[in-house]
Amino acid sequence: MRHFPDFPDFPADPPPARLPGHAWGNLPAEFNEFVGRGPELAALADRLRQCRLVTVTGTGGVGKSRLAVRAARDQQDRFCDGVWLVDASTVLDSGLLPQAVADTLGLTDGTDRPVLTVLGEHLAGRRALLLLDGVEHLVEECAALVHHLLRAAPELRVLATGRRPLELPGEQVLPLDPLPVPGEDAVELFTRRAAAVVPGFPADAGEQAAAVSVCRHLDGIPLALELAAGRMRALSVTQLLHRLDDRFQVLTGSGRGVPARHRTLRTAVGWSHELCTPQERLLWARLSVFTGHFGLEAAEYVCVGPDLAEEDVFELLAELVTQSVVVRERHADEVRYRMLDTVREYGADWLDALGGTERMRRRHRDWYLGLATWCELDWFGPRQLSIKKQIDAELPNLRAAMEFSLDCGEEAHLGQHLASSLWFYWVGCGRLTEGRHWLDRALEVSSARPGSRLKTLWVTGYAAVLQGDTAGAVAALMECREGAEAAGDSLAAAYAGHRTGCMALLSDDMPRAERLFREALERYREAGELNSNVLMGQVELAMTLAHQGDLAGAVDLCEDVVEVCGRFGERWALAYALHVLAWAAWADGEARRASDLLTECLAIHHTFGDLLGLALSLELFALVTAGLGDPGEAALLQGAAGRLWPSVGPKLFGSRYFHVPHLRCEELARAALGDAGYELRRREGEGLDLPAVVRRVLPGAAPEAETCGNRMQDSPAAPR
Repeated sequence: MRHFPDFPDFPADPPPARLPGHAWGNLPAEFNEFVGRGPELAALADRLRQCRLVTVTGTGGVGKSRLAVRAARDQQDRFCDGVWLVDASTVLDSGLLPQAVADTLGLTDGTDRPVLTVLGEHLAGRRALLLLDGVEHLVEECAALVHHLLRAAPELRVLATGRRPLELPGEQVLPLDPLPVPGEDAVELFTRRAAAVVPGFPADAGEQAAAVSVCRHLDGIPLALELAAGRMRALSVTQLLHRLDDRFQVLTGSGRGVPARHRTLRTAVGWSHELCTPQERLLWARLSVFTGHFGLEAAEYVCVGPDLAEEDVFELLAELVTQSVVVRERHADEVRYRMLDTVREYGADWLDALGGTERMRRRHRDWYLGLATWCELDWFGPRQLSIKKQIDAELPNLRAAMEFSLDCGEEAHLGQHLASSLWFYWVGCGRLTEGRHWLDRALEVSSARPGSRLKTLWVTGYAAVLQGDTAGAVAALMECREGAEAAGDSLAAAYAGHRTGCMALLSDDMPRAERLFREALERYREAGELNSNVLMGQVELAMTLAHQGDLAGAVDLCEDVVEVCGRFGERWALAYALHVLAWAAWADGEARRASDLLTECLAIHHTFGDLLGLALSLELFALVTAGLGDPGEAALLQGAAGRLWPSVGPKLFGSRYFHVPHLRCEELARAALGDAGYELRRREGEGLDLPAVVRRVLPGAAPEAETCGNRMQDSPAAPR
C-alpha cells in the first residue's frame, strides 16, 4: 500500500443531471456488443454509488473495458458534469498522462501552470465520473494523478480498469473473472459472434454442444472466444474444436509461473496467429507499430515491403478484421482500425522476432512526419478545421513518431522537425502545454542539422510568449536569432524577431514592437514567405499602430490581410484582423459595423475553440454593446469574459493598451446601471458557462462548433 493520505468521501446519492437526457461526456455510443455480465454490472454500479474510486481488474481480454463503459453509460444521469473516458493505453510518455485527461475534458490552459493544477481547479465542485481505461503500464503515475484529483475535487468519482489495482486508500476493487463455463453468457457470446460469420449458427444440437466445448477450452475469456468465432468463416465448429484440442495440448502447459488464464489467452491469440496465412501474420506484426487507431492509407504505406505489396494490404486487413484480430471503427466520415492491446503486444513480439521493429518504426515515423509537413503547408488554406480534426485523430501516432525520433540520436533532427512542424496545432488548436513538452524535449537532444534546431527554437519561443514564460521565450528567441545570423538563415531570424516583437507588444513597448514587426515582415517579403504566421505579423503590426493612434494605418494593414485570407481561404488569422477592424470602426463611431465584424470574429474563434480569441473579442463586444444602448448586457459580457481570462493568463495581458476597451465599457455600464446594478449583472455573466455565452452572442451557432468552443483552451493572445 502506498503512503497516500486519505481523500474525503461524499454522500452516496448524487442529485439528478443538470438537464434530463443531456449528453455530458464522451462515452462512445457503442463499445462492441455487451453480452451477459448482469451480476458484475450490478456489483460495479453498487460500488460506484458507495465510494469514490473503483478499479476493475482482470486478465487481458476478460472484458474490463466493456464492463466499465457499460456501467459508466448506465450511470450517466447521476453525474451532471459528465462521464469522461480516457484511453490511458495510448499514453506512452508518463509525463503526458495529465494532459491526456485534460484533452478528454476539453480542458487546456494558456498559462504555464502545471496541468495537474489546472485539472484540479476545473474539477473542483463538479460532479463527474472519470473512467481511466487501461492503466496497468502507468500504475504509479495513474495512482498519483487520481489521488491528486480526488483530493482537489470532492464530488469527483473515478472508475479505472487494469490488470492490477491502483492501491490507493479507499479504493474498491472489482476483480473480473472470465465468463463462467458451463454457463449461458460465454456460449451466447461465442454463438452471436459465430452467427455473424455463419448465419444460422448453431444449426443443430451437435453444433451447440461443440460451441460449449469451445467455450470450456478457452476458459470463457471473451477476447479468446471472439478470436475463435472469427475462424468460423473457414472452419466448422467441429474442426475448430479439434484444432483447439491439438493446440492446447501442446501449448497450454508452457510458461511456468504464468497464471493459467494468461496462458490460455496467449495460447488462443497464438493459435489464431498460426491459423493466419503467412501474409496475414506479417501484416499483423507490422500493424503493431501503430498506437491507438490508424487509417488505411497509413497502413498501406507503413507495412509494405518486398514481401508485402501495397495493393495486398487492404484485402489482408479485411481478413484480419473478419478474424477479430483488428477492430474496425467509424470516425466521422472515415473508417479506421485498431488492435486490442493483447493482440498488438503479440504482434509486436513477432515483429521483434522477425527483426523488423526498427524498420517498421522508422517507416511509421516517416509517414507521420510527412503528414505533419503536409498539414503545416495546408494550414494556410481553407482546410484548417479539417486539419485540426485530422491531427486530433492521429495524435497518439504522432507522439509515438516523436518519441522514436528523439530517442534515435542520428535522426534526432527529424524529431525536432516533427515537433516544430506542428506549431499550428500547438498554437492554433489549444495544445500549448503538450507542445512545450515536445519542443523542450526536442531542444534537449543534439542535432547535426542546425535548421531543425533553429525552427524548434523559434516555435518554442512562440509558445513560451503565449504561455507568459518570458524567461523561456527570451532564451529560445535569443539563441535562435544568434544562430540564424551565424548560419545566414534570414527566415529563422525573421521568425525570431517577429516573436520578440510579440513580447514587446504585450509589455506595452509599442515603438520597439513596431520596429521588430516591420523588420520581420520585410524579411518575410524578401524570402517570399507567405503563411498564417506572416499574416498574424501584419495584424500584430496593425495593433501596435492602433495603440499609437494610427487607426488608418491599422485599417489598411488589416484590410490587406482580409483580402489575402479571402484568396487563400484562411480563417485563423482572419479573425484577428476582423478584431482590429472592429476596434477601428468603434473608434470612428460605427458601432453597428463594429458589432457585425465582431460577430463574425467570434464565430471563427468559436469554430476553432480559440478561448483567448473569444475572451479578447468578448471584451470589445461588451464595449460595443454598451455603446448600442444595452449596458446590462455589456456588464454581463464583461463578467463572462472575466471567467475565461484565468485559463488564458493575466487579464488583458496586464497591458494598459489592451485594457482600454474594458475600462471604457465598465465606465459606461456603471454610469447607466449604478454600482450595484453593474455588479449584479457582471456576477450573472461570471456564472455562465461558455456554451451559454456562445448561444447568447451567436444564436445560430452549430452544436458541433459549440462543443469545440467549450474547451478551456490555451489559444494565443492577440499576438499570434
